[in-house]
Amino acid sequence: MEATILVAVISASAGIIISALTFFLTKWKEREAEWRKQKLESYKELISALSGIVDPAPSSAAKTRFAHIANHMLLVATPEVLVALRDFLDEASESNKNKTVDRHDELLTVLMYAIREDLGIKPNKAAPDFQFRLRAAGKAEPEL
Repeated sequence: MEATILVAVISASAGIIISALTFFLTKWKEREAEWRKQKLESYKELISALSGIVDPAPSSAAKTRFAHIANHMLLVATPEVLVALRDFLDEASESNKNKTVDRHDELLTVLMYAIREDLGIKPNKAAPDFQFRLRAAGKAEPEL
């Protein structure tokens, strides 16, 4: 009789443990999905704000919006993204008198790949000579 009771207790315990484990794993996956969704929205905002300051003379509101979202990245971005963002901002800064379009695009590409890596977007790398470029509103497409 004791063996029967022991088997029943083990079976009940295993059922409870499996149910609890399933619950916690499901909650963990839901939290991860919600966090990834939040990051994606934040990164979309960053790119949108970045697009607003591409013009040769961006408005004060566009600059303020970009500064706000760039600072927001401190809460959601990985250290790799933050380093890439800092390097990009240093290059794009109005105080940088030695900035070049090639260096700008190179650092933008590093930033975009860091964001893609953080979001788990695959494939993360394109051809070695590929670079991301920003387009200003109202600019004509370059001739090919």
